Amino acid sequence: MADNGGIDRTHSSSRPQKVVFWGLHFVIVLLCTWLVLGGGLQSMASWLGQAADWADPVRARILLFCSIIYFIRHGITLFYLLARRIEWGEVFGLALFFALFEIGLLFVGGGVFRDSPIALSWLDIFALILYLSGSLLNYVSEIQRKLWKEDPSNKGHCYTGGLFRYSMHINYFGDVVLFTGWSLITATFWALGLPILMLLMFMFLHIPPLDEYLAGRYGDEFKAYRSKTKRLIPFVW
Repeated sequence: MADNGGIDRTHSSSRPQKVVFWGLHFVIVLLCTWLVLGGGLQSMASWLGQAADWADPVRARILLFCSIIYFIRHGITLFYLLARRIEWGEVFGLALFFALFEIGLLFVGGGVFRDSPIALSWLDIFALILYLSGSLLNYVSEIQRKLWKEDPSNKGHCYTGGLFRYSMHINYFGDVVLFTGWSLITATFWALGLPILMLLMFMFLHIPPLDEYLAGRYGDEFKAYRSKTKRLIPFVW
């Protein structure tokens, strides 16, 4: 029962894995900072014998801000919120994924592949609202559950309060919302493939085995919760 959907749900501190994971993420954010603020893009281009600069430096800075906020939240998740064991394969696999999407979105939104900036508009304000709202949905829901579980009288019970009243996996929904906003900031609509892929993975790969695990752990208590609560998207599914 501990291993579900490729994830080991055994409770463990996994401190070495967490330190390495956060360290690798720090390197990714440091690289993004160097590229945007330290002349890294120009240095890389000169090594290749080419000239390059950010076509959209303002948008690049906004995307760097998103990476920094995500890095801070990642640390809180790893060292305070996350109780389950982390395997080394998960550390390196997710670190690679972080590098691909954080650097990739930065390059796309910063204008490496275009010649001129795209003026900021109401859509970018909406995108930032989505990013911050999604971050809060994920963070606040996890904090609410963590504080509830720290009460010894709640041991062995399924948490159904707070934001989890509106969705069984409101934390996952928060991730979809924040990545939708993050992708929209690039002003490149095909970047929305990232949150769409994330949504599909939650729906068909992560949530089914997790629900099976929770049903086995909490029994009728979880089944009653599932019968009256949407699985991922509040009021929809």
